[in-house]
Amino acid sequence: MNSPDPRTLRDRVVVVTGASRGIGAAIAVRAARDGAAVALLAKTETPNPKIAGTLAETADAVQRAGGRALSVACDVRDADAVAAAIASVADTFGGIDVVINNAGALDLRSTETLPPKNLRRLLGVNVEGPYAVVHAALSHLRKSANAHIVNVAPPLDMNPRWVGAHVGHTVGKYAESLLTLGWAEEFASVPIAVNSVWPATTVASTGMVVAMGEAVVRAQARSPQIMADAVHALVTRPAAACTGHFYTDEGILREEGVHDLSEYRLAAREEDLTPNFYLPSATLPTI
Repeated sequence: MNSPDPRTLRDRVVVVTGASRGIGAAIAVRAARDGAAVALLAKTETPNPKIAGTLAETADAVQRAGGRALSVACDVRDADAVAAAIASVADTFGGIDVVINNAGALDLRSTETLPPKNLRRLLGVNVEGPYAVVHAALSHLRKSANAHIVNVAPPLDMNPRWVGAHVGHTVGKYAESLLTLGWAEEFASVPIAVNSVWPATTVASTGMVVAMGEAVVRAQARSPQIMADAVHALVTRPAAACTGHFYTDEGILREEGVHDLSEYRLAAREEDLTPNFYLPSATLPTI
């Protein structure tokens, strides 16, 4: 594939999971503004009366932003469906340069109240899904001039208060973070950059809105656009010089010289923003 222009995704192929709404949709549209080809993987094809966003709506937004869109209905827990989806992306666009593992499941129930079948869902979406996507895309990423994998997963923190509060969810998300750590080492010689990005404060993501309600989330949150801009900045860096990190969206943007983040705020005041859980300054969520 041709060498990419610096700091742009023009003519690059970006795969985004969980792309029908929220953070995934914002990441896809931001890539499209550069002229990227964006593959949208998600389960949601039909409108949900409680949550806005479908694959078709994201595809339309990608095209209006100047990108090319390929929508693939796919449950990341189904490895065969993932393999077929990735093959379709590579056939349609000629390769794959960037994988954004954004699809995630949120369930903060305790061991007593979280049935084993729901734990399987958490592990299926948050661990097996990213693994299946990268496994299927790896041969294409190896051919890219600037390959990146981004997992929307938190920094590893062995403070037992996080695990003790919600064992199932934390085990799943930390396992995804371990994928970041391991893949960064495994693919360093290619090079393929592998990093995690996590919101520094609550973001109005699909999972949070479902769990807490839109009004409650917006009162303490930032827009998903902050994650989209941070991910864009990250995947346009040279892969060989930027891998194995656990970033926050704020941290990336500050490295890029962006210090005024007020444009992303949905909360009425800066002091209303709530630090995201899994970060040292955060409080335990009550959901």
